[in-house]
Amino acid sequence: MRRLRDHTLSLTFGGLFLAALVGQAFAGWAAFNSDQVAAGLGQLRLVEYLTSANFAVDVAENWQSEYLQFLLYILGTVWLVQRGSPESKELDKAGVESERDQKVGRYAVGDSPRWARSGGARTAVFSWSLSLMMGSIFLASWAVQSVAGWASYNEEQLERLQDPLTWVQYAFGSDFWSRTLQNWQSEFLAVGSMAVLSIYLRQRGSPESKPVGQPHTSTGVEG
Repeated sequence: MRRLRDHTLSLTFGGLFLAALVGQAFAGWAAFNSDQVAAGLGQLRLVEYLTSANFAVDVAENWQSEYLQFLLYILGTVWLVQRGSPESKELDKAGVESERDQKVGRYAVGDSPRWARSGGARTAVFSWSLSLMMGSIFLASWAVQSVAGWASYNEEQLERLQDPLTWVQYAFGSDFWSRTLQNWQSEFLAVGSMAVLSIYLRQRGSPESKPVGQPHTSTGVEG
């Protein structure tokens, strides 16, 4: 039971993700078939919708923006600081910090990960492994969005008896960038708001907030 309690954050959000994805599948299926009926076209079964380009592009365009948000935040907070925000490092610690500060190589402690202790290429890769993984997922989901969006867009073009586009034409076109930027702007707004609002507002007990009584000017202090 204690082991389960120790992972309630990841388990809860994993469950919420699956519930939201199932909800999106059924709601998207109903909306898609409604549009099909309005256009005088045939409806899809649920399995057909879940394997369609329409469902894939709707899922992928949100995934890529979320992983981009976290990738930029992880990398940005290495060098960028925000006075008074618990989301920021202390003002004089901007940068990748020293080997001693990061507990790598000969400064590793007894229970440091093996790749942090080994030095050389393995420590270099491990030092950037979080950004590398988030960046890889971002690029993969963005690529899926471009291909699925291209297929979906061309299906609509053919239904309107218009010429389909090549992938390059679609990737530089308005539909792809409208889908992409509408997600990016909301993610950047949320991240920027969090960095600024956490200077003056508090959430008691959350590590994403400063302690309630901590001065507004304190930087890099988590509750």
